Amino acid sequence: MMQRARIIVLAIAFAAAGGAALIAKRMMSAPQPVQVVEAAIDTVEVLIAAKQIRLGDSVRSSDVTWQVWPKAAATVGYITKAQNPRALSRLSGAIARAPFLKGEPIKEQKLIKASDGGVLAAILPSGMRAISTPIREETSAGGFILPNDRVDVIVSRRLRSARGEEHISETLLRNVRVLAIGQNIETKDGKKVANGKTATLELTIRQAETLALAQSMGEISLALRSLADANPAGGSGPRTDEDALGDGRGGSVRMLKYGVSSRAYGVN
Repeated sequence: MMQRARIIVLAIAFAAAGGAALIAKRMMSAPQPVQVVEAAIDTVEVLIAAKQIRLGDSVRSSDVTWQVWPKAAATVGYITKAQNPRALSRLSGAIARAPFLKGEPIKEQKLIKASDGGVLAAILPSGMRAISTPIREETSAGGFILPNDRVDVIVSRRLRSARGEEHISETLLRNVRVLAIGQNIETKDGKKVANGKTATLELTIRQAETLALAQSMGEISLALRSLADANPAGGSGPRTDEDALGDGRGGSVRMLKYGVSSRAYGVN
C-alpha cells in the first residue's frame, strides 16, 4: 500500500514538473508577429505655403506647393488639386493680404490679384478709408509706433481770445489702427523702430474728414495705446465715430506769453 502511494505521488510530481517546463518553454519562445491592419484614409492634395509669406509679398509659384492632406481635415476655403489643378500658375503674382506661415494652407480670401489694386487697398477692411498725416519722431512716441499698432490722434492748436492766446490739445480719434509708417506696411527683419514722415491710418469716412480738417488747424500727434487697451476682452476696439471721437477736455496748465496769462488744456 505504501509503495502504491509513493508511485502516485511521484507521478503527480512528474506531471507537475512537465507542465511547468511546458509553460516556461512557451513563455521563452518568440512571440507571434502582430498583424497590423492599416485603415484606408481618404486624402487630397492641398496647396500650402512652401515658405513664410509676409503681408504684401507677391506670391510666386515656388512659394507654394501641393501636400497630401486628410480629406476630412480639408475645410472649406482650402485649395485642392482635384478642384484647381492649375492653381500654381493662376495664383502666381497674387499679393498676400495677410501673412502665411510655412506649411499653412493657402486660402484665396487672403490673396488679391495685382490687377485688382495695390497692397494697401487689399488690406483695408470694407467700408474703411486710408488717410495719411505728417508726423515727426517727437509726435509719434519717439518712432516706436509700428504698423498695426493702435493710437489716439491728438491735435494741438492755438486759439486767440479776449484773454489772450490759448494753446489747446484735444483728442480727436481714439483707438485707430496704423496701416503704414512711411511706405512700410509691416515690420520686417525684426525691425522695432519705424522711420517715416507720414502715418497712414485706418478710418471711417467721417473720421477721415475730421482728420483732414484737423491737419489744417494745428499739429497732429499720435499717442500709442497698450495692447490691453487697444483690444479689451479680445474685442476689436471702437469702430464707430461716436466711440472714436474725443469728448472733452481734461486738466490745464497756465502759461504766460507777452505778459498775458493764458491756459493750455489737455485731455484726460
